[in-house]
Amino acid sequence: MIKNQFLELLDQDEEFRLAVAAKLGITAINQKLDKILENQEKLWLEVKSLREGQEKLWQNVEKLWLEVKSLREGQEKLWQNVEKLWLEVKSLREGQEKLWIEVRSLRENQEKLWLEQRKMSKDLHDALTALQRTTLTEEEEASEVVAHRLRREFGIELQISPLHFDSKEVDLYASKDDFCVIGEATTRLGKRLVIELDEKVEYIMRKKPELLKPRYVKVIYTIVALGEAIEEAKQRGIWVLTWKEELTPITVHTAPNKK
Repeated sequence: MIKNQFLELLDQDEEFRLAVAAKLGITAINQKLDKILENQEKLWLEVKSLREGQEKLWQNVEKLWLEVKSLREGQEKLWQNVEKLWLEVKSLREGQEKLWIEVRSLRENQEKLWLEQRKMSKDLHDALTALQRTTLTEEEEASEVVAHRLRREFGIELQISPLHFDSKEVDLYASKDDFCVIGEATTRLGKRLVIELDEKVEYIMRKKPELLKPRYVKVIYTIVALGEAIEEAKQRGIWVLTWKEELTPITVHTAPNKK
């Protein structure tokens, strides 16, 4: 009923129609304003959210800059460590160079030592050769001196020379008729050689009796004699002499079972 009346008024009453239209327009405007306000509120919320996001972004940027700063500091330390490492490498190379220099020096010194050793070996060989020659000369000298003393003491002429028997040897040996001389020649007489000569004479007595005459003299010709060697020679009846003197008296021994 009211609806029909309202529609008739709209059709018949222009003023009413305008009032209704105005009313409807204000309502629409209010509705639009409400929507605008609502959207504006949403916009402010978005702005607030953006600001909060921006704050967080700035915080993250700040953190990022701190990270970058930390990375730069770490990079600086890394470069410093790399620099130290290169210095260590350089030091090691220098040390290695010094080590190689030392090795070369040691090799050179070793070469010098080998040369010195070869020279010393040659000198030793020459000295031994000279000593052997000297020994030969001593044997010859001993033969002459002993032969001269025996000729002077007993009037016996002997040709004294070395004697080899059963892989053994004496430097001085000569025999004539019922007499023989057996001995050694040395530059330095020790007790051991005195005993060895006596042992050789005993060996000849047992194994080579034909070499031992009824009368025989044991003799050692030397340049220098030790005191204990002289005492040992006296006890064993061994004649010890040098080119200028007799250190023990001459003793003529009698061979057992010899007439």
